Amino acid sequence: MGNRTSAALGVLLAVAMLPGCSRPAPDQAAPAEAATPAEAVRRLTADLRANDLDAFATHAVTPAVHARLQTAWREGRTRWPLDQLPFARHLPRGMAALSAPDAEQVLQRGFERQLADASLGAAAEFLTLFTVQYILQQGEFSVSEREHYPQLVQAFGAWAAGAPIGDRDRARAAIATMTAAAREARLDSDQAFAEAGMEASLQRMSRVLATGKQVLASYGFDLDADLAAMDVQLQSQTGDVARVRMQYALAGTPIDTVVNLERRDGVWYVSDFLRHAEDAVARAD
Repeated sequence: MGNRTSAALGVLLAVAMLPGCSRPAPDQAAPAEAATPAEAVRRLTADLRANDLDAFATHAVTPAVHARLQTAWREGRTRWPLDQLPFARHLPRGMAALSAPDAEQVLQRGFERQLADASLGAAAEFLTLFTVQYILQQGEFSVSEREHYPQLVQAFGAWAAGAPIGDRDRARAAIATMTAAAREARLDSDQAFAEAGMEASLQRMSRVLATGKQVLASYGFDLDADLAAMDVQLQSQTGDVARVRMQYALAGTPIDTVVNLERRDGVWYVSDFLRHAEDAVARAD
């Protein structure tokens, strides 16, 4: 698979790795304050389901950490929360591949080559296996993340194995839609992300992720429907530490995971998100 084609596929994989890129149902709006552990999880999930990465970044960390992240982002020293995705360092390259002047032609030719070689399914299987191994063996993932994220990738791979990914009309429409969204974002390099700053970059990437979700839906992967029935339950709480269980289905595959939370100044935060953000600003400092 060509570099630009694989980079563009990586952007779509990033959509699948954010298991909440859909709008919340009216009766599932995010709570105004994360007064309980379950509310903290529901609020972050609602931010992602609303395609609002900027709100997610605000709610996932303390105000002090958020302010430091904004400074580090402008100086090009972190891309949190985007840099928590597998292969995040390739995100600017993926956006550049999608927004290049000849992106439609290059990506369509790459698709046709894969189709002629009957290797689209094999490529999807390889990407799934490689990503799972990366999460399990590399990166700075916690035990909870190494249990949760492979489930997401494997669900995506299982869906891809039976999805109409070889449909030329769908592919042509998907390429046109994603290239237009990438060009509108104007985030085709590390410098572009730094110049835009954290807030504007996340707002632009929110629109790209929303578009990616629509593309996946055109292939039968409806994240909105899958996540409407997510069940979030408190499993245990001891003082300022808690565990919350999340159960939902992704493309027909059951997802069952437990996340750790901690309370800071009366507000609950998902420990993994907070830890990654604090590590990011510590490295930047």
